[in-house]
Amino acid sequence: MHDPLDPYYFIATLLYTGLGILVFLLAFWLMGKVAPFSLRKEIEEDQNTALGIVMGSVVIGLAIIIAAAIG
Repeated sequence: MHDPLDPYYFIATLLYTGLGILVFLLAFWLMGKVAPFSLRKEIEEDQNTALGIVMGSVVIGLAIIIAAAIG
């Protein structure tokens, strides 16, 4: 087992965290570009629960993929 405070593992964790955040931002940007409507308007103003569930599912799916890639 490795020491979690070892600088190598600490830096690697920071890099993977940054990469994960970039993937999340890219996914949201891509969803906004692909959707033929305004995501913000649909969720905030029109109270579109189904769209909120789909976006939440995408976030959970990406989190699982990123966690599997890191582990």
